[in-house]
Amino acid sequence: MAKNTNRLGRVNEELKKEISQVINYELKNPDVTGMISVTKVKVTPDLKYAKVYVSVLNPKNLSKTLSGLKESAGFIRSRVAQTVNLRITPELVFEYDDSIEYGERIDAILKELKKDEK
Repeated sequence: MAKNTNRLGRVNEELKKEISQVINYELKNPDVTGMISVTKVKVTPDLKYAKVYVSVLNPKNLSKTLSGLKESAGFIRSRVAQTVNLRITPELVFEYDDSIEYGERIDAILKELKKDEK
């Protein structure tokens, strides 16, 4: 069992790296704006699907960017298939990850509290 989780971890990391490359350097979808970071990839144990968590900085329109990524999933998947050596390249499901913004919000609150103390 542990061997399989190690493999899934490696596959997750490899996919994360490659999907990032494709989104940032090869994707030409005009709807996809802002700086996109792939924060995490979770592959199902059967490798059929991969949830791709992305965080987007400074998008012109967040919902358009996310739908643009969903539309481009086929292209991204085919480019990833050329570089990642898997029998089946998982279908990509994009999810918005707001954990970075959440962290920034907490930081701002903490700074505000520190200011109030002084």
